[in-house]
Amino acid sequence: MISKGLIVLATLLALTQTQQKAAGQSNNNSAGNQPGAKAPAQVTPPAPAAAGPTALTTAPSTAPVAPSNCEGAGCDYQPAHITVATAAPAPAPWPVQDRIAWGANVLLALLGYAGIMLGIQTLKKIERQSKYSESAAEIAAKSAEAACKSAEAALLHAQAIINAERPWVLITIVPSRSIENGFTVIATNRGRGPAQVVAASEETRIAIDESHLPSIPEYKTEDAETPFVSIILLPGEFMNLKSFCRDDVKALCGTDEAFRRIENWEERVFLYGRVTYRDLAAPTDRPPHETGWCCRYIHGRQKSGLVMAGSPEYNVHT
Repeated sequence: MISKGLIVLATLLALTQTQQKAAGQSNNNSAGNQPGAKAPAQVTPPAPAAAGPTALTTAPSTAPVAPSNCEGAGCDYQPAHITVATAAPAPAPWPVQDRIAWGANVLLALLGYAGIMLGIQTLKKIERQSKYSESAAEIAAKSAEAACKSAEAALLHAQAIINAERPWVLITIVPSRSIENGFTVIATNRGRGPAQVVAASEETRIAIDESHLPSIPEYKTEDAETPFVSIILLPGEFMNLKSFCRDDVKALCGTDEAFRRIENWEERVFLYGRVTYRDLAAPTDRPPHETGWCCRYIHGRQKSGLVMAGSPEYNVHT
């Protein structure tokens, strides 16, 4: 960068010196052409004598006649013209005003060059600062993204710990020990914390298959005269939700024709319900959890069965 600057400075100085020399020469030439200057002296040779025979008579003349060297013949030779020119005048001295102007031009050139170099350096610094700022912004964005992912991972880990320690009420079907072809739907606390069951609903419906059930489970209005009594289930404890046996099918059908369709598997009996419970270790403003369940009754000729069935809307766990 320094060598380039020196080359540019030398070029500017050479151009300025050349312009000043050209101005001095033009001043000298104009001074030589001014009126009053002495013109170069010219010497004109005498005119040649007239050609022809020598005249017999001479005209009276007061001036002497120059002798002719042509010996009576025509003279074609013209003597050369000799021109004597005066020497070129000495160059005029460099005026003080021109010297001041030259110095000012050099100073302006130096200041302009310095300003250009300073501007280039400033632009390069701005470019480097912009690159540093972009790199810092990218690093900050990546750091923020990593921190966000770490926070999400920590939140998921904390939520996993909370879910592992909370109560989980699950539904199972067990055969009845006292009633033949009888079954009992029970709710068991499979979690690590105590659960308070605050509500339980159940419904029985006859339909051709699961697709003919309502898309959203429908329940009857709870009887206000017999409100549900909350039950606390410790880890591993359970409670009965619904009991169903083969004799309950005739009471549910009401008519022999409806019972015949159940025996021929033209229609099926579905039992479904839900359990609402709270986590005793969680704050009271937390929403309660809910477990849904659905079963299908299988009526055989001699034996019967009760299995889990239904769509995900009937088997929810929150």
